[in-house]
Amino acid sequence: MKTVDLLVQGANILNVFARRFEPNQLWIDHGRIVATGDQPLTAKKTYDAEQQYVVPGFIDSHVHVESSLVVPSELAKVILPKGTTTIFTDPHEIANVVGIPGVQYMINDARQTPLSVNVMLPSSVPATPFENNGATLDADSLRPLYDEPEVKGLAEVMDYPAVLNREPGIMQKINDALSLGYQVDGHGAGFTRTMLDTYRQVGINTDHESVDMQQIKDRLAEGFNIFLREGTVERDLLNTIPVVNEGNAHQFSFCTDDKFVNTILEEGGIDHCIRLAIQSGIRPETAYTMASYNAAIAHRITNLGSLATNAVADLIVIGDPYKVDIQRVMKDGKFITEADLQTKPLKFSANTMHHHVNKTDLVLPLKGEHPICNVIGIQNNHIETDHLIQEVPVADGHFIADLDHDVLKMVVVERHHDLGTVGVGLVHGFNLKAGAVATTIAHDSHNLVVVGTNDDAIYRAIQEVTEVGGGISVVDDQKPLATMPLSVAGLMSSQDWKSASAGLTAVTKAYHQISEPIDFNPFITLSFLTLTVIPTIKLTDQGLYDFANQKFIHVQSN
Repeated sequence: MKTVDLLVQGANILNVFARRFEPNQLWIDHGRIVATGDQPLTAKKTYDAEQQYVVPGFIDSHVHVESSLVVPSELAKVILPKGTTTIFTDPHEIANVVGIPGVQYMINDARQTPLSVNVMLPSSVPATPFENNGATLDADSLRPLYDEPEVKGLAEVMDYPAVLNREPGIMQKINDALSLGYQVDGHGAGFTRTMLDTYRQVGINTDHESVDMQQIKDRLAEGFNIFLREGTVERDLLNTIPVVNEGNAHQFSFCTDDKFVNTILEEGGIDHCIRLAIQSGIRPETAYTMASYNAAIAHRITNLGSLATNAVADLIVIGDPYKVDIQRVMKDGKFITEADLQTKPLKFSANTMHHHVNKTDLVLPLKGEHPICNVIGIQNNHIETDHLIQEVPVADGHFIADLDHDVLKMVVVERHHDLGTVGVGLVHGFNLKAGAVATTIAHDSHNLVVVGTNDDAIYRAIQEVTEVGGGISVVDDQKPLATMPLSVAGLMSSQDWKSASAGLTAVTKAYHQISEPIDFNPFITLSFLTLTVIPTIKLTDQGLYDFANQKFIHVQSN
Protein backbone atom coordinates (compact mmCIF):
# COMPACT_ATOMS: atom_id res chain seq x y z
CA MET A 1 0.00 0.00 0.00
CA LYS A 2 1.42 3.37 -1.01
CA THR A 3 2.23 5.87 1.75
CA VAL A 4 1.79 9.62 1.21
CA ASP A 5 2.84 12.61 3.28
CA LEU A 6 -0.52 13.79 4.61
CA LEU A 7 -4.22 12.98 4.77
CA VAL A 8 -6.70 15.82 5.33
CA GLN A 9 -9.94 14.38 6.60
CA GLY A 10 -13.11 15.46 8.37
CA ALA A 11 -13.41 18.53 6.16
CA ASN A 12 -16.02 20.24 4.05
CA ILE A 13 -13.99 20.60 0.86
CA LEU A 14 -14.83 23.25 -1.72
CA ASN A 15 -15.49 21.73 -5.12
CA VAL A 16 -14.68 24.70 -7.34
CA PHE A 17 -16.06 22.98 -10.42
CA ALA A 18 -19.53 22.65 -8.90
CA ARG A 19 -19.13 25.61 -6.50
CA ARG A 20 -20.26 23.66 -3.47
CA PHE A 21 -18.80 22.28 -0.25
CA GLU A 22 -18.61 18.48 -0.04
CA PRO A 23 -17.42 16.08 2.68
CA ASN A 24 -14.20 14.69 1.27
CA GLN A 25 -10.62 13.67 1.94
CA LEU A 26 -7.40 14.96 0.42
CA TRP A 27 -4.32 12.78 0.02
CA ILE A 28 -1.21 14.97 -0.29
CA ASP A 29 2.29 13.95 -1.32
CA HIS A 30 5.32 16.06 -2.29
CA GLY A 31 3.30 19.25 -2.36
CA ARG A 32 0.53 17.94 -4.61
CA ILE A 33 -2.93 16.45 -4.13
CA VAL A 34 -2.46 12.91 -5.43
CA ALA A 35 -5.97 11.58 -4.71
CA THR A 36 -9.29 12.46 -3.10
CA GLY A 37 -11.95 10.45 -1.31
CA ASP A 38 -11.57 6.89 0.04
CA GLN A 39 -8.36 5.40 -1.32
CA PRO A 40 -6.14 2.36 -0.63
CA LEU A 41 -3.45 4.65 0.76
CA THR A 42 -1.81 5.34 4.08
CA ALA A 43 -0.45 8.66 5.31
CA LYS A 44 2.55 9.56 7.46
CA LYS A 45 0.43 12.25 9.10
CA THR A 46 -3.29 12.92 9.38
CA TYR A 47 -4.93 16.29 9.84
CA ASP A 48 -8.50 16.19 11.13
CA ALA A 49 -10.31 19.36 10.07
CA GLU A 50 -13.09 18.66 12.57
CA GLN A 51 -15.86 19.57 10.12
CA GLN A 52 -14.30 22.91 9.27
CA TYR A 53 -14.20 24.20 5.72
CA VAL A 54 -11.25 23.83 3.36
CA VAL A 55 -10.83 26.08 0.31
CA PRO A 56 -7.99 26.55 -2.19
CA GLY A 57 -5.30 29.11 -1.41
CA PHE A 58 -6.22 32.61 -2.54
CA ILE A 59 -4.68 34.07 -5.69
CA ASP A 60 -4.11 37.77 -6.31
CA SER A 61 -4.67 38.08 -10.06
CA HIS A 62 -2.76 41.34 -10.46
CA VAL A 63 -0.63 43.21 -7.96
CA HIS A 64 2.36 45.53 -7.90
CA VAL A 65 4.40 44.38 -4.92
CA GLU A 66 6.21 47.72 -4.90
CA SER A 67 2.95 49.46 -3.99
CA SER A 68 2.91 47.66 -0.64
CA LEU A 69 6.13 49.61 0.14
CA VAL A 70 7.90 46.40 1.19
CA VAL A 71 9.92 43.86 -0.81
CA PRO A 72 8.32 40.56 -1.91
CA SER A 73 9.69 38.44 0.93
CA GLU A 74 8.30 40.89 3.49
CA LEU A 75 4.91 41.17 1.79
CA ALA A 76 4.68 37.38 1.95
CA LYS A 77 4.86 37.54 5.75
CA VAL A 78 1.74 39.71 5.73
CA ILE A 79 -0.44 38.03 3.10
CA LEU A 80 0.35 34.34 3.58
CA PRO A 81 -1.30 34.21 7.03
CA LYS A 82 -4.30 35.94 5.43
CA GLY A 83 -4.68 33.11 2.93
CA THR A 84 -3.01 34.44 -0.22
CA THR A 85 -0.67 31.70 -1.42
CA THR A 86 -0.05 32.91 -4.97
CA ILE A 87 0.29 36.31 -6.60
CA PHE A 88 0.72 37.46 -10.18
CA THR A 89 2.90 40.52 -9.93
CA ASP A 90 3.94 43.14 -12.43
CA PRO A 91 7.29 44.67 -11.35
CA HIS A 92 6.98 47.58 -13.73
CA GLU A 93 7.40 50.09 -10.92
CA ILE A 94 10.98 49.09 -10.16
CA ALA A 95 11.60 48.36 -13.84
CA ASN A 96 10.72 51.97 -14.68
CA VAL A 97 13.44 53.06 -12.25
CA VAL A 98 16.33 50.63 -12.85
CA GLY A 99 15.23 48.28 -15.65
CA ILE A 100 16.11 44.57 -15.85
CA PRO A 101 18.20 44.56 -12.64
CA GLY A 102 15.07 45.70 -10.80
CA VAL A 103 12.99 42.83 -12.18
CA GLN A 104 15.75 40.40 -11.28
CA TYR A 105 15.94 41.85 -7.76
CA MET A 106 12.24 41.17 -7.24
CA ILE A 107 12.57 37.60 -8.51
CA ASN A 108 15.59 36.88 -6.33
CA ASP A 109 14.10 38.36 -3.17
CA ALA A 110 10.84 36.46 -3.72
CA ARG A 111 12.71 33.16 -3.87
CA GLN A 112 13.23 33.38 -0.12
CA THR A 113 9.55 32.92 0.64
CA PRO A 114 7.05 30.05 0.33
CA LEU A 115 4.63 32.45 -1.38
CA SER A 116 4.33 31.71 -5.09
CA VAL A 117 5.37 34.95 -6.76
CA ASN A 118 4.54 34.64 -10.45
CA VAL A 119 6.05 37.46 -12.48
CA MET A 120 4.30 39.05 -15.43
CA LEU A 121 6.98 40.85 -17.41
CA PRO A 122 6.51 44.63 -17.66
CA SER A 123 5.09 45.48 -21.06
CA SER A 124 5.27 49.25 -20.87
CA VAL A 125 8.60 50.55 -19.66
CA PRO A 126 8.27 53.44 -20.18
CA ALA A 127 4.48 53.55 -19.92
CA THR A 128 4.36 56.28 -22.57
CA PRO A 129 6.99 57.66 -24.95
CA PHE A 130 6.68 61.25 -23.77
CA GLU A 131 7.90 60.95 -20.16
CA ASN A 132 11.33 60.60 -18.61
CA ASN A 133 11.66 57.38 -16.64
CA GLY A 134 14.72 55.43 -15.61
CA ALA A 135 14.93 52.65 -18.21
CA THR A 136 13.57 51.23 -21.44
CA LEU A 137 12.67 47.55 -21.81
CA ASP A 138 12.17 46.36 -25.38
CA ALA A 139 11.17 42.88 -26.49
CA ASP A 140 14.79 41.77 -26.89
CA SER A 141 15.65 42.73 -23.32
CA LEU A 142 12.57 40.98 -21.91
CA ARG A 143 12.91 37.74 -23.85
CA PRO A 144 15.72 36.17 -21.75
CA LEU A 145 13.61 36.59 -18.61
CA TYR A 146 11.19 33.94 -19.87
CA ASP A 147 13.87 31.43 -18.86
CA GLU A 148 13.14 32.25 -15.22
CA PRO A 149 10.64 29.70 -13.85
CA GLU A 150 8.68 32.43 -12.05
CA VAL A 151 7.85 34.31 -15.25
CA LYS A 152 4.32 33.48 -16.43
CA GLY A 153 3.42 36.06 -19.07
CA LEU A 154 3.25 39.69 -20.12
CA ALA A 155 1.87 42.27 -17.71
CA GLU A 156 -0.74 44.95 -18.30
CA VAL A 157 -0.41 46.46 -21.77
CA MET A 158 -1.02 50.17 -21.30
CA ASP A 159 0.02 51.72 -24.60
CA TYR A 160 -3.26 51.57 -26.51
CA PRO A 161 -2.08 53.68 -29.47
CA ALA A 162 0.81 51.26 -29.99
CA VAL A 163 -1.57 48.30 -30.04
CA LEU A 164 -4.05 50.09 -32.29
CA ASN A 165 -1.29 50.86 -34.79
CA ARG A 166 0.26 47.40 -34.42
CA GLU A 167 3.63 48.96 -33.65
CA PRO A 168 6.37 46.32 -33.99
CA GLY A 169 7.77 46.80 -30.47
CA ILE A 170 4.58 46.09 -28.52
CA MET A 171 3.44 43.40 -30.97
CA GLN A 172 6.71 41.54 -30.52
CA LYS A 173 6.27 41.59 -26.73
CA ILE A 174 2.70 40.29 -27.04
CA ASN A 175 3.61 37.59 -29.56
CA ASP A 176 6.60 36.43 -27.51
CA ALA A 177 4.31 35.73 -24.54
CA LEU A 178 1.55 34.11 -26.59
CA SER A 179 3.99 31.89 -28.48
CA LEU A 180 5.12 30.40 -25.16
CA GLY A 181 1.53 29.72 -24.13
CA TYR A 182 1.46 32.54 -21.58
CA GLN A 183 -1.16 35.11 -20.73
CA VAL A 184 -1.12 38.77 -21.81
CA ASP A 185 -2.85 41.12 -19.38
CA GLY A 186 -4.70 44.25 -20.42
CA HIS A 187 -5.11 47.72 -18.99
CA GLY A 188 -8.30 49.21 -20.36
CA ALA A 189 -8.77 52.35 -18.29
CA GLY A 190 -11.60 54.38 -19.81
CA PHE A 191 -11.86 52.06 -22.82
CA THR A 192 -14.85 51.97 -25.15
CA ARG A 193 -16.16 48.69 -26.61
CA THR A 194 -14.21 49.41 -29.78
CA MET A 195 -10.98 49.91 -27.83
CA LEU A 196 -11.58 46.72 -25.86
CA ASP A 197 -12.11 44.84 -29.09
CA THR A 198 -8.78 46.15 -30.39
CA TYR A 199 -7.09 44.48 -27.43
CA ARG A 200 -8.95 41.21 -27.99
CA GLN A 201 -7.83 41.20 -31.61
CA VAL A 202 -4.18 40.85 -30.56
CA GLY A 203 -4.79 38.24 -27.83
CA ILE A 204 -5.17 40.38 -24.71
CA ASN A 205 -7.76 38.63 -22.55
CA THR A 206 -7.77 40.20 -19.08
CA ASP A 207 -8.53 43.56 -17.56
CA HIS A 208 -8.58 45.05 -14.06
CA GLU A 209 -9.57 48.66 -14.74
CA SER A 210 -13.38 48.51 -14.43
CA VAL A 211 -14.72 51.20 -12.12
CA ASP A 212 -18.48 51.02 -12.79
CA MET A 213 -21.25 48.69 -13.94
CA GLN A 214 -21.17 49.70 -17.59
CA GLN A 215 -17.46 49.04 -17.89
CA ILE A 216 -17.95 45.58 -16.40
CA LYS A 217 -20.76 44.84 -18.86
CA ASP A 218 -18.59 45.95 -21.77
CA ARG A 219 -15.78 43.63 -20.72
CA LEU A 220 -18.18 40.74 -20.25
CA ALA A 221 -19.56 41.32 -23.73
CA GLU A 222 -16.03 41.27 -25.16
CA GLY A 223 -15.16 38.03 -23.36
CA PHE A 224 -12.52 39.33 -20.95
CA ASN A 225 -11.44 37.61 -17.79
CA ILE A 226 -12.13 40.41 -15.32
CA PHE A 227 -10.14 41.11 -12.17
CA LEU A 228 -12.31 42.96 -9.67
CA ARG A 229 -10.04 45.42 -7.87
CA GLU A 230 -9.88 46.61 -4.29
CA GLY A 231 -6.71 48.49 -3.42
CA THR A 232 -5.84 51.26 -1.00
CA VAL A 233 -7.46 53.95 -3.15
CA GLU A 234 -8.74 51.85 -6.07
CA ARG A 235 -11.99 51.05 -4.28
CA ASP A 236 -13.80 49.54 -7.25
CA LEU A 237 -15.17 46.22 -6.05
CA LEU A 238 -18.47 47.36 -4.54
CA ASN A 239 -19.16 49.49 -7.63
CA THR A 240 -18.75 46.55 -9.98
CA ILE A 241 -19.65 43.28 -8.25
CA PRO A 242 -23.45 43.64 -8.64
CA VAL A 243 -22.97 42.43 -12.23
CA VAL A 244 -21.64 39.05 -11.03
CA ASN A 245 -24.08 36.13 -11.00
CA GLU A 246 -23.88 32.35 -11.08
CA GLY A 247 -24.01 32.38 -14.86
CA ASN A 248 -21.04 34.69 -15.46
CA ALA A 249 -19.00 34.27 -12.28
CA HIS A 250 -16.43 32.13 -14.10
CA GLN A 251 -15.16 35.30 -15.82
CA PHE A 252 -14.31 37.04 -12.52
CA SER A 253 -11.49 36.91 -10.00
CA PHE A 254 -10.00 39.41 -7.54
CA CYS A 255 -6.93 41.63 -7.44
CA THR A 256 -5.48 44.30 -5.15
CA ASP A 257 -3.33 46.08 -7.77
CA ASP A 258 -1.88 48.75 -5.44
CA LYS A 259 -2.24 48.31 -1.69
CA PHE A 260 -0.12 49.68 1.14
CA VAL A 261 1.16 47.21 3.70
CA ASN A 262 -0.70 48.91 6.55
CA THR A 263 -3.98 48.77 4.60
CA ILE A 264 -3.47 45.03 4.18
CA LEU A 265 -2.78 44.70 7.89
CA GLU A 266 -5.92 46.66 8.76
CA GLU A 267 -8.44 45.02 6.41
CA GLY A 268 -6.75 42.23 4.47
CA GLY A 269 -5.95 41.60 0.82
CA ILE A 270 -7.80 39.00 -1.24
CA ASP A 271 -9.53 37.84 1.95
CA HIS A 272 -11.01 41.34 2.17
CA CYS A 273 -12.25 41.06 -1.41
CA ILE A 274 -14.01 37.81 -0.51
CA ARG A 275 -15.69 39.38 2.51
CA LEU A 276 -16.94 42.29 0.43
CA ALA A 277 -18.25 39.90 -2.22
CA ILE A 278 -20.14 37.81 0.33
CA GLN A 279 -21.54 40.94 1.96
CA SER A 280 -22.74 41.96 -1.51
CA GLY A 281 -24.75 38.76 -1.89
CA ILE A 282 -22.29 36.45 -3.65
CA ARG A 283 -22.49 32.88 -2.33
CA PRO A 284 -19.38 31.95 -0.31
CA GLU A 285 -18.74 28.97 -2.59
CA THR A 286 -18.69 31.28 -5.59
CA ALA A 287 -16.58 33.95 -3.91
CA TYR A 288 -13.91 31.43 -2.89
CA THR A 289 -13.89 29.99 -6.40
CA MET A 290 -13.40 33.47 -7.85
CA ALA A 291 -10.51 33.97 -5.43
CA SER A 292 -8.70 30.82 -6.52
CA TYR A 293 -9.65 28.65 -9.49
CA ASN A 294 -10.93 31.49 -11.67
CA ALA A 295 -7.71 33.43 -11.18
CA ALA A 296 -5.59 30.41 -12.11
CA ILE A 297 -7.58 29.68 -15.26
CA ALA A 298 -7.42 33.34 -16.30
CA HIS A 299 -3.64 32.95 -16.20
CA ARG A 300 -3.73 29.64 -18.09
CA ILE A 301 -2.56 27.54 -15.14
CA THR A 302 -4.56 24.34 -14.76
CA ASN A 303 -2.96 22.70 -11.72
CA LEU A 304 -3.62 25.59 -9.35
CA GLY A 305 -6.65 26.95 -7.53
CA SER A 306 -8.60 23.73 -6.99
CA LEU A 307 -8.64 20.90 -4.45
CA ALA A 308 -8.62 18.18 -7.08
CA THR A 309 -6.21 15.39 -7.95
CA ASN A 310 -2.94 16.66 -9.47
CA ALA A 311 -3.46 20.19 -8.14
CA VAL A 312 -0.86 22.04 -6.08
CA ALA A 313 -1.65 21.50 -2.40
CA ASP A 314 -2.34 25.11 -1.48
CA LEU A 315 -5.29 25.30 0.86
CA ILE A 316 -6.88 27.19 3.73
CA VAL A 317 -8.81 25.88 6.71
CA ILE A 318 -11.74 28.16 7.59
CA GLY A 319 -14.14 28.03 10.53
CA ASP A 320 -17.00 30.06 9.09
CA PRO A 321 -17.03 30.55 5.31
CA TYR A 322 -19.15 33.69 5.67
CA LYS A 323 -16.55 35.35 7.91
CA VAL A 324 -13.40 34.17 6.11
CA ASP A 325 -11.93 33.37 9.52
CA ILE A 326 -8.69 31.68 8.54
CA GLN A 327 -7.45 28.99 10.92
CA ARG A 328 -4.51 27.50 9.01
CA VAL A 329 -2.79 28.00 5.67
CA MET A 330 -1.05 25.28 3.67
CA LYS A 331 1.46 26.02 0.92
CA ASP A 332 2.81 23.22 -1.29
CA GLY A 333 1.52 20.56 1.11
CA LYS A 334 2.97 22.12 4.27
CA PHE A 335 1.13 24.19 6.87
CA ILE A 336 2.79 27.60 7.17
CA THR A 337 4.50 28.40 10.49
CA GLU A 338 6.55 31.32 11.75
CA ALA A 339 9.68 29.33 10.97
CA ASP A 340 8.84 29.59 7.26
CA LEU A 341 8.84 33.38 7.40
CA GLN A 342 12.26 34.15 8.86
CA THR A 343 13.85 36.08 6.01
CA LYS A 344 15.51 39.44 5.47
CA PRO A 345 15.17 41.73 2.44
CA LEU A 346 17.95 41.33 -0.08
CA LYS A 347 20.30 44.28 -0.25
CA PHE A 348 19.68 46.94 -2.87
CA SER A 349 22.54 49.37 -3.32
CA ALA A 350 21.75 51.42 -6.44
CA ASN A 351 21.38 55.18 -6.02
CA THR A 352 18.21 56.27 -7.81
CA MET A 353 18.12 59.96 -6.88
CA HIS A 354 19.64 62.18 -9.58
CA HIS A 355 18.32 65.73 -9.86
CA HIS A 356 19.37 69.33 -9.27
CA VAL A 357 16.07 71.13 -8.78
CA ASN A 358 16.24 74.75 -7.61
CA LYS A 359 13.61 76.77 -5.81
CA THR A 360 13.22 78.96 -8.91
CA ASP A 361 12.04 75.86 -10.81
CA LEU A 362 8.95 75.73 -8.60
CA VAL A 363 7.49 79.07 -9.71
CA LEU A 364 4.27 78.99 -11.77
CA PRO A 365 3.93 82.23 -13.82
CA LEU A 366 0.37 83.24 -14.73
CA LYS A 367 -0.94 86.11 -16.84
CA GLY A 368 -3.59 88.63 -15.83
CA GLU A 369 -5.34 89.45 -12.58
CA HIS A 370 -7.89 86.62 -12.79
CA PRO A 371 -6.28 83.67 -14.54
CA ILE A 372 -8.47 80.68 -15.41
CA CYS A 373 -6.55 77.43 -15.06
CA ASN A 374 -6.77 73.70 -15.70
CA VAL A 375 -6.76 72.04 -12.29
CA ILE A 376 -6.41 68.35 -11.44
CA GLY A 377 -9.39 67.30 -9.31
CA ILE A 378 -8.93 64.33 -6.99
CA GLN A 379 -11.61 61.64 -6.98
CA ASN A 380 -11.61 60.21 -3.48
CA ASN A 381 -10.57 56.55 -3.45
CA HIS A 382 -10.15 56.39 -7.21
CA ILE A 383 -7.15 56.93 -9.47
CA GLU A 384 -9.05 58.77 -12.18
CA THR A 385 -9.17 62.55 -11.89
CA ASP A 386 -11.58 65.35 -12.75
CA HIS A 387 -10.58 68.07 -15.20
CA LEU A 388 -11.49 71.27 -13.36
CA ILE A 389 -11.48 74.80 -14.78
CA GLN A 390 -11.03 77.36 -11.99
CA GLU A 391 -9.99 80.92 -11.37
CA VAL A 392 -6.91 80.99 -9.15
CA PRO A 393 -5.10 83.72 -7.18
CA VAL A 394 -1.84 85.37 -8.23
CA ALA A 395 0.76 87.62 -6.62
CA ASP A 396 3.44 89.40 -8.66
CA GLY A 397 2.43 87.32 -11.69
CA HIS A 398 2.85 83.98 -9.94
CA PHE A 399 0.35 81.45 -8.56
CA ILE A 400 -0.15 81.41 -4.80
CA ALA A 401 -1.99 78.68 -2.95
CA ASP A 402 -5.74 79.13 -2.52
CA LEU A 403 -6.31 77.45 0.84
CA ASP A 404 -9.94 78.58 1.04
CA HIS A 405 -10.80 76.73 -2.18
CA ASP A 406 -8.17 74.01 -1.75
CA VAL A 407 -6.16 74.70 -4.89
CA LEU A 408 -2.48 73.87 -4.32
CA LYS A 409 0.70 73.71 -6.35
CA MET A 410 1.90 70.32 -7.53
CA VAL A 411 5.42 69.68 -8.85
CA VAL A 412 7.04 66.73 -10.64
CA VAL A 413 10.85 66.58 -10.71
CA GLU A 414 12.74 64.20 -13.01
CA ARG A 415 15.00 62.12 -10.77
CA HIS A 416 16.55 59.41 -12.97
CA HIS A 417 19.05 61.14 -15.27
CA ASP A 418 19.48 64.63 -13.77
CA LEU A 419 17.84 66.18 -16.84
CA GLY A 420 16.60 69.21 -14.93
CA THR A 421 13.02 68.87 -16.19
CA VAL A 422 10.31 70.05 -13.80
CA GLY A 423 6.54 70.07 -14.33
CA VAL A 424 4.39 72.48 -12.32
CA GLY A 425 0.61 72.28 -12.11
CA LEU A 426 -2.40 72.73 -9.84
CA VAL A 427 -4.45 70.25 -7.83
CA HIS A 428 -7.65 70.31 -5.81
CA GLY A 429 -8.61 67.94 -3.02
CA PHE A 430 -5.72 67.45 -0.60
CA ASN A 431 -7.08 69.83 2.05
CA LEU A 432 -3.62 70.92 3.16
CA LYS A 433 -3.51 74.00 5.39
CA ALA A 434 0.28 74.22 5.71
CA GLY A 435 3.47 72.55 4.57
CA ALA A 436 4.00 70.01 1.81
CA VAL A 437 4.18 66.30 1.00
CA ALA A 438 6.73 64.70 -1.32
CA THR A 439 7.23 61.15 -2.57
CA THR A 440 9.33 59.26 -5.12
CA ILE A 441 6.40 56.95 -5.82
CA ALA A 442 4.88 58.53 -8.92
CA HIS A 443 3.30 56.06 -11.33
CA ASP A 444 4.61 54.90 -13.69
CA SER A 445 7.81 56.81 -14.38
CA HIS A 446 8.39 57.32 -10.65
CA ASN A 447 9.88 60.75 -10.68
CA LEU A 448 9.65 62.90 -7.56
CA VAL A 449 6.18 64.38 -6.98
CA VAL A 450 5.23 66.94 -4.35
CA VAL A 451 2.19 68.99 -3.39
CA GLY A 452 2.32 71.94 -1.02
CA THR A 453 1.02 75.25 0.19
CA ASN A 454 4.17 77.29 -0.50
CA ASP A 455 7.45 76.99 -2.36
CA ASP A 456 9.64 76.91 0.75
CA ALA A 457 7.79 73.89 2.12
CA ILE A 458 7.76 72.19 -1.29
CA TYR A 459 11.52 72.63 -1.62
CA ARG A 460 12.09 71.39 1.94
CA ALA A 461 10.06 68.23 1.25
CA ILE A 462 12.05 67.59 -1.93
CA GLN A 463 15.29 67.87 0.02
CA GLU A 464 14.05 65.46 2.67
CA VAL A 465 13.20 62.59 0.30
CA THR A 466 16.38 63.22 -1.67
CA GLU A 467 18.62 62.95 1.39
CA VAL A 468 17.23 59.51 2.35
CA GLY A 469 17.54 58.09 -1.17
CA GLY A 470 13.84 58.29 -1.94
CA GLY A 471 10.72 57.92 0.16
CA ILE A 472 7.78 59.87 1.56
CA SER A 473 8.21 63.10 3.51
CA VAL A 474 5.80 65.46 5.26
CA VAL A 475 6.90 68.94 6.32
CA ASP A 476 5.16 71.91 7.88
CA ASP A 477 6.05 75.55 7.25
CA GLN A 478 9.07 75.43 9.55
CA LYS A 479 10.49 71.89 9.73
CA PRO A 480 10.22 68.25 8.63
CA LEU A 481 7.55 66.31 10.53
CA ALA A 482 8.16 62.74 9.36
CA THR A 483 10.04 60.94 6.60
CA MET A 484 9.75 57.30 5.53
CA PRO A 485 12.87 56.16 3.64
CA LEU A 486 12.25 53.93 0.62
CA SER A 487 15.81 53.09 -0.28
CA VAL A 488 14.92 50.24 -2.67
CA ALA A 489 14.60 52.30 -5.88
CA GLY A 490 12.70 55.02 -4.00
CA LEU A 491 9.74 52.62 -3.95
CA MET A 492 10.17 50.08 -1.15
CA SER A 493 11.56 49.95 2.34
CA SER A 494 14.72 47.97 3.01
CA GLN A 495 13.34 47.19 6.46
CA ASP A 496 10.98 44.50 7.73
CA TRP A 497 7.23 44.93 7.29
CA LYS A 498 6.66 45.97 10.90
CA SER A 499 9.16 48.82 10.64
CA ALA A 500 7.79 49.84 7.26
CA SER A 501 4.24 49.87 8.59
CA ALA A 502 5.35 51.99 11.54
CA GLY A 503 7.03 54.43 9.16
CA LEU A 504 3.90 54.68 7.07
CA THR A 505 1.84 55.30 10.19
CA ALA A 506 4.23 58.11 11.18
CA VAL A 507 3.98 59.97 7.87
CA THR A 508 0.21 59.51 7.89
CA LYS A 509 -0.02 61.03 11.35
CA ALA A 510 2.18 63.91 10.20
CA TYR A 511 -0.07 64.53 7.21
CA HIS A 512 -3.10 64.89 9.45
CA GLN A 513 -1.20 67.56 11.41
CA ILE A 514 -1.11 69.84 8.37
CA SER A 515 -4.44 69.01 6.74
CA GLU A 516 -8.16 69.10 7.29
CA PRO A 517 -9.82 65.66 7.62
CA ILE A 518 -9.86 63.51 4.45
CA ASP A 519 -11.34 60.07 3.72
CA PHE A 520 -8.68 58.77 1.30
CA ASN A 521 -5.00 57.88 1.46
CA PRO A 522 -3.08 61.03 0.46
CA PHE A 523 0.20 59.37 -0.48
CA ILE A 524 -1.02 56.76 -2.90
CA THR A 525 -3.49 59.30 -4.31
CA LEU A 526 -0.62 61.71 -4.97
CA SER A 527 1.40 58.93 -6.57
CA PHE A 528 -1.29 58.35 -9.20
CA LEU A 529 -1.66 61.98 -10.23
CA THR A 530 1.29 61.45 -12.59
CA LEU A 531 -0.12 58.38 -14.40
CA THR A 532 -0.94 59.58 -17.90
CA VAL A 533 -2.59 56.33 -19.05
CA ILE A 534 -5.48 56.93 -16.63
CA PRO A 535 -8.16 59.61 -17.25
CA THR A 536 -8.30 62.48 -17.19
CA ILE A 537 -5.54 65.11 -16.60
CA LYS A 538 -2.21 64.29 -14.96
CA LEU A 539 1.12 66.03 -14.35
CA THR A 540 4.53 64.82 -15.53
CA ASP A 541 8.02 66.32 -15.52
CA GLN A 542 7.13 67.50 -19.04
CA GLY A 543 3.99 69.34 -17.95
CA LEU A 544 0.22 68.88 -17.73
CA TYR A 545 -1.20 66.02 -19.82
CA ASP A 546 -4.78 65.71 -21.08
CA PHE A 547 -5.70 62.01 -21.40
CA ALA A 548 -8.95 62.70 -23.28
CA ASN A 549 -7.19 64.55 -26.07
CA GLN A 550 -3.86 62.71 -25.77
CA LYS A 551 -1.76 65.86 -25.60
CA PHE A 552 -0.01 68.27 -23.25
CA ILE A 553 -1.92 71.41 -22.32
CA HIS A 554 -1.06 74.69 -20.61
CA VAL A 555 -1.96 75.18 -16.97
CA GLN A 556 -3.56 78.53 -17.80
CA SER A 557 -6.55 78.13 -20.11
CA ASN A 558 -7.46 81.79 -20.78
